[in-house]
Order: sequence, then structure tokens, then C-alpha cells
Amino acid sequence: MSDTISMVTKSDQALVATPNDDALARRFADFDTFCEALDYAAQGQRGFNFHDPRGKLTRAYPFSELRSDSLKVAYALIARGVKPGERVALIAETGPDFAALFCATIYAGAWPVPLPLPTSFGGKDNYIEQLVVQLSSADPVLLIGPDEIAHLTSAAAERQACGHATWADFAAKDAPEVALPTPSPDDICYLQYSSGSTRFPHGVAVTHRSLLSNLAAHSHGMQVRDGDRCISWLPWYHDMGLVGCFLSLIANQVSADYLKTEDFARRPLAWLDLISRNEGTSISYSPTFGYDICARRISSQTNVGERFDLARWRLAGNGADMIRPDVMQSFVNAFADAGFKASAFLPSYGLAEATLAVTIMPPGEGIRVELVEEERLSGSPRDLNRPARYRAIVNCGKPVLDMKVEIRGESGKALTDHQIGKVWCQGTSVMHSYFRDPESTAECLVDGWLDTGDMGYMADGYLFIVGRAKDMIIINGKNHWPQDIEWAVEQLPGFNHGDIAAFSVETEGGEEAPAVLVHCRVSDPAKRIELRDLIRDKVRSITGMNCVVELVPPKSLPRTSSGKLSRAKAKKLYLSGEIAPLDLAA
Repeated sequence: MSDTISMVTKSDQALVATPNDDALARRFADFDTFCEALDYAAQGQRGFNFHDPRGKLTRAYPFSELRSDSLKVAYALIARGVKPGERVALIAETGPDFAALFCATIYAGAWPVPLPLPTSFGGKDNYIEQLVVQLSSADPVLLIGPDEIAHLTSAAAERQACGHATWADFAAKDAPEVALPTPSPDDICYLQYSSGSTRFPHGVAVTHRSLLSNLAAHSHGMQVRDGDRCISWLPWYHDMGLVGCFLSLIANQVSADYLKTEDFARRPLAWLDLISRNEGTSISYSPTFGYDICARRISSQTNVGERFDLARWRLAGNGADMIRPDVMQSFVNAFADAGFKASAFLPSYGLAEATLAVTIMPPGEGIRVELVEEERLSGSPRDLNRPARYRAIVNCGKPVLDMKVEIRGESGKALTDHQIGKVWCQGTSVMHSYFRDPESTAECLVDGWLDTGDMGYMADGYLFIVGRAKDMIIINGKNHWPQDIEWAVEQLPGFNHGDIAAFSVETEGGEEAPAVLVHCRVSDPAKRIELRDLIRDKVRSITGMNCVVELVPPKSLPRTSSGKLSRAKAKKLYLSGEIAPLDLAA
């Protein structure tokens, strides 16, 4: 990598990416506020680098330029009347415009609120409605988004009666310089909406102190070092992308290469191409489905050793959803010839309410699993007439710096190792509150401890996550985890990760039964009936009871803005008739 930055825009000159290392001594997020973190990072040469769908560098954006632009935009926001403590909603498109506006809002003393881009699911009306609901919760004075979707964002802003602008409105940045407010560590830095925040959104209010504590904690947990570089396609409206792959890089002075999320979806192997071209060591995170897409996309005829060089991929982070050890093994099998090592996997656990990281696996330990009997997971006595069934539970690592984790039973008392219960955590990076929602805040924050809503157990200081408490299917007093049903159906031929959604429904007789929605790519009516019966038998073997199986059109199951399957929304759309099952008699 070059030791200097060359910021040029002429088409006949090549852009030069920001370096992995420079002379600026690295500080591990030991700042009082995020403004101080950016002020410091701007003294070096590291920064962000944005790439087109094929991985070609289109813009190098050193932290020094980010800071300069952010200050100018902060003056423009203040000139527009934005005051400290007010919210500014920003459509989180991966690029220099959002980066500068997000940092500028913080410099101006206001609270940036990153909101998602449109997805392919649901159409423009659903997207406008989602924005309206989140705008109603955040109550911003201004919504700013890309020029290309101004017709959507302006419609949402008009319904919420808040101001509206586009990136282009701030391009001139010619407002007069004014004195900027000086934030304190306990001031709110930003609001973060979780990826599932739609009907009842919860804006997580994160202070500067909480943010910097978590950024320091996970950089120490990952043992960030010279030569490291982040490569990411994660969306900036999700906590893993926003905090882990944007804000953290500024506070820990790490250069990054970015693909837009939608470009990764179309050309996932461009992610691995970027990693291959990094001359230093790579840190790159993905949910399980990202690894799954790459392993499936690579052709058996491709010589991966010639196309990719993944030997320097030091930390291949796993997070944001349940980690599938079988998918991770498939990725290792697919890319071992390119130098990828299974020990690079870095399982972790976190959530927006804890800013981001709660636990991280010590680097080099890779994915470790424990086989747990189904009866232990369901909380029911062992049926000796049936063979024992096991599920592989992934070790999600140890609590990060300044974070405590406890497993608590229904009585609220802490449980011992290997006992399954609710996961609670306590630390400086736990959220301040849910914005303007004291009741929901009081439900999950008790004496400084956060009820994560997840189920798991501890063993020798490591955390194992079992599933989301609210997703659990309880029938006749027995617990069934939806992912167990989904994963079992995925083992049948012709199904991919994310093709199945499981939840409970009430039958005509008033009883609860598991329901399974399955993407169907079969057109022959007789084969559809055969497939339905095959799925029903598979689920019966897992649950011991009959289930409702509905074959639905491909791509009809909804996902959250971060790409995870939304079981709650799938159930809602199914019950309302918006997801229409295929006619098996056709």
C-alpha cells in the first residue's frame, strides 16, 4: 500500500486507496466523545474506500477529508435551523455522502438516525410506510436521502410533516462557520433502529460514552493490529454495519474497502475479490447467509486457488443471526484451496441495545460447538421411546471488555453453567433507553442489566446462544425452536438457506400447531403434493406432531433490512392473506 493519499477525480488518473498503516499512533477508541475520535483519526492517512459492483475503486475518502466535509455540513445543518438534541433522519446509503452527514449531525449536536434503503420486497408503498412509522417514532426535524429516491423520501417526510432534503442539497456546503457545541460523554450520540423495527419501532438511544466503550471493547476483543484492514458489504442501517464497520473504523483508525449491500447481493464473490487484493490482513464480518451465498455461488469447475487469495483473511466474523456450523464448514470446503483457514472464523454475539458487541470468540479459536440434546433445549423430560436428538450449539465467545453476562431462570436468579435461560448483560455500552418509550425501557432494563430477549447458557466463561425467546413455538407445554424445524427441512433436496419460515398457528379446532412456509420452485401439481407430504413427514419427525405446510412462491418470505428472515412478519403476512400459498390442485 502507498504511504501517501492521492485524491484525484480525472478519469485518466488512477485512484489510490488509503493505506493500512501510517505514522499516526493507533488509539483504541479511548476518547470521551465520537467527535474527538474523528478529530484524531483525521490526523492520519487512513480512511474509507468505496468500490463499484465489480470491486473497482471509485472513491478514496481519507478520514481527514471526512472530517473536513463533516464540519462544513455541520455548519450547513445549523444554518438550516437544526438544534442540539433534535433528530436528523438519514437514509443509510453506503458512500461518502451518508458518512459526512452522519458525522456532521453529531458535530452539530443533533442525533443522526440511520434508516434503511428500499429493498426488493414489498414495493415502494411498503417502503414509504416503513419510513413513516420510524419517522413517527424518531420525530426528526429533517429527512435526508439519496437524490435517486427523493420521490419516496419526500412522500414519507410529507406524511410525517418533517423537512426533506437530498444529498445534493448539501453538496455546496457554503454555510458560514459558527461555534459548534461541545458534547459531553453522556450526551446521546445517535438513535439506532433494529432491523426488525417496523410496526412497533424501538429507537435505541446510544450515548458517546456507551459508543466509545463498545468500540474499544470489540477492538481489544478482536486484537486489532498493524496491517489490519476492514472489508465490508454490510448495510450502514444495521448495528453490525454502522457500529462495527463504520464508526469503529474511525475510532480505532482502520482503513476499509466497501461494496454496497445491493452490489454484494448481485455479485457476492466481489467481496472475496476485495479480500484477496488486500496486501495486509483482512477483518470482514458477515451473517451466516453471506458465507452461504458465496459457497453456493462458486462453481465446482472454478480453480479457487487461482482466483482468490484468502490466506491473509485474519478474522472472518460471524454475527447478526444464528450461526450455522454446517454452512461455515461448506465455506471452508469451498475455499480451503484459496488459503482460507477455519481458525479465522470469529463467532460473536451482540445487539443494538448493547451498542453492538456483547461477546467475541478469542481470535484463532474458530467455531466450536457443543451437541445438546433436544430435550434440554425444549425443557421437556427425555422420551426414552425415541432416539436421542441433538443440535449443534455454537460457542459465541467471551464477554468483551467492561461487559458482564448472566443466564437467568424464570425466577430471575442466575443459573450455573450449562443451564439454559435468558441472556442478560451489564456494561457501560448498554443503551441509555428506548427513545420516548419508558415502558419498553423499563421492561428490558432492570438495575442496569439488559434483558436481551435471547436464550442461551454459559460454559467455562463462554456464551452459547440457543435462540430468540419470542420465536419459540410452545405446543402442549413443550418448546420447539423454529430454526430446528427450518434447518431440518433445508436438508431436503432443492432448498436453500432462508427458504423456510416456521411459527405456530391456531388450527380450526382451537389448538396450536407448527406452521411451515416453504419456497416452492416446483410447477408440477403432483410433485408439489409429494413435496408437501415429504416436508410434513420431516417436521413430524422433529416435533412428533402434525403441522401445517404451505408452499409459497419463491422470494415471498420477508426479510429484515439486514437480510435476516423475519418470522414474525411472515406469520403476519400469512394470516392476513398477503402471502398466498400455491394452489396444489392447479
